[in-house]
Amino acid sequence: MNQMEKPEQFDIDALRRKVSETAAVSPPPGDETDINPLAKQIAAQFREENYSPSIITGQLRLLEFLSLFAIGLAVHYLLADDPSSRFLTDLVIGLLGSGFAVLLLQIADGYQVSVLRTPLRSMGRIATSWTVATAMIALALFLFRDGGFGFRDWLVYWYGAGIAFLFIERSLVGFGIRRWARNGIMERRAVVVGGGKPAKDLIRALEQQPENDIRICGIFDDRGSTRSPDVVAGYPKLGTIAELVEFARLTHIDMLIIALPLSAEARILQLLRMLWVLPVDIRLAAHSNSLRFRPRSYSHVGAVPMLDILDKPIRDWDSVAKRGFDIFFSLVALVLLWPVFIATAIAVKTTSKGPVFFIQKRHGFNNEVINVLKFRSMYTEMSDPTARLAVTRGDPRVTPVGRFIRKTSIDELPQIFNVLRGDLSLVGPRPHAVMAQTHDRLYAEVVEGYFARHRVKPGVTGWAQINGWRGEVDNDDKIKFRTAYDLFYIENWSLLFDLKILFLTPFRLLNTENAY
Repeated sequence: MNQMEKPEQFDIDALRRKVSETAAVSPPPGDETDINPLAKQIAAQFREENYSPSIITGQLRLLEFLSLFAIGLAVHYLLADDPSSRFLTDLVIGLLGSGFAVLLLQIADGYQVSVLRTPLRSMGRIATSWTVATAMIALALFLFRDGGFGFRDWLVYWYGAGIAFLFIERSLVGFGIRRWARNGIMERRAVVVGGGKPAKDLIRALEQQPENDIRICGIFDDRGSTRSPDVVAGYPKLGTIAELVEFARLTHIDMLIIALPLSAEARILQLLRMLWVLPVDIRLAAHSNSLRFRPRSYSHVGAVPMLDILDKPIRDWDSVAKRGFDIFFSLVALVLLWPVFIATAIAVKTTSKGPVFFIQKRHGFNNEVINVLKFRSMYTEMSDPTARLAVTRGDPRVTPVGRFIRKTSIDELPQIFNVLRGDLSLVGPRPHAVMAQTHDRLYAEVVEGYFARHRVKPGVTGWAQINGWRGEVDNDDKIKFRTAYDLFYIENWSLLFDLKILFLTPFRLLNTENAY
């Protein structure tokens, strides 16, 4: 994004660079900032995850494509004397026609939430899209196929059944979306950062939008009640910015909207240094600013413009694709590695007293605490669930079998069950124990911005591990480099990147220099 038209008072790209390069101040685990009872009560109301509009509209595209295609095949079987005749031709026509219809509906903005919410107003564009798609198929048959008129009855019946389906289906979808909006199931939950008149103007502007899908959950501001009232436009101030970080970890928030003037760049940067560790979209309200940026710098809620500062990583369909990737390759790993699981379980059980598995509390997505499975590699009476004492070379707490499975990372294999359960991903920043530390300092105290690695699910393997950053953390540089590699992964994520890391992992594990 480029500079704006007038004075160079505010540079979005420069601000993003400053945020990513500077420290994120966040309370370390075990020392979270407590939030007040009202904030806890509101956080509990929004604990459950809501439906993403992008996911809903994507599923609707697939539903309409498959339904129109199925209707075309059904018409073929009802009309044809010999259903096997022309089957392949009707199959291809059905696929093309259904695909054209969905494409035209997309071009006509037929999948915008505002359109789906009011189906009666949008029936014209729906009927037009389906009509044009069918007409294109009819024209193609007439021009390029001998006997194209033989498809007339099939096309007419398919067109009629298809348009009836779309009218009924869109009416039901509209009813469902309106109901979800009333019940808070399909909405974007937002917190306003900053109070006073800017926050009031922002909230009033949002409330005036007829198709507003933003639910304001509260306001957070460091200023006292004399400068920032306790209630703004009917919404309570729930605490300070430090308390917002904890609030966002307790609830499912989609967006933080900073209600400050662009001229307050230093204050905005200060806020972002604290807030960028959270897995949410961060927007800067721009409705009251006279400066105008290029259109791609903005997102809009109705007609209210917002500057896109930071985006939630791995969102919507990317998260669906990553979850499918995890499930598929986890099942493949179980099929291929079940003999290793059984052999390791027998070896652990028969060579030392205690359970086969070791459960350790570690930090997961959004800094939540999860229980991670491992094959037990230490003597039971010497195990350290808190990981305050890192395992060192020749550590007497490690069993002979444990020494081998730690070097080969076989002890990590049970985490595949964590992946299937949804606590972990196959690829991501490695989850660290809650009390993990180096030189009597927690990792979060060593690396400012450490919690930013929790903006995505942790992984069984990761970019840092295949680059040699595994094993004992006996100095500050090791955890700093690990965190740097983790943040690089988050900013550059793709399924191909995940596949590359997964493919390289077995080969890089052959280097056991730092694993003991």
